Amino acid sequence: MPLNPEEILVLHNTAESRYETTIGGHLAVCEYVMEGGRLMFTHTFVPPELRGRGIAEKLVRAALDDALAAGRAVVPACSYVAAFIERHPKYQSLVA
Repeated sequence: MPLNPEEILVLHNTAESRYETTIGGHLAVCEYVMEGGRLMFTHTFVPPELRGRGIAEKLVRAALDDALAAGRAVVPACSYVAAFIERHPKYQSLVA
């Protein structure tokens, strides 16, 4: 199923401590734990049916943009988030 990245609606589900999107009945998430005022990103998951469409990037970018706007430090315990930050200098100052 072709997917335009602008059509991906990312929601911040604070009750579940994650950023999420549901596409075609499949849930993709970027999970975090609030630790000492910092966001520790623990896991990013996109179901196999949805991979390769920029969904993980959209989730992580939304989460990091929120952290940037709030002036909140992040701990990239998730390897995807760590690699994303490494590739995008805009977010490197967030790393605790």
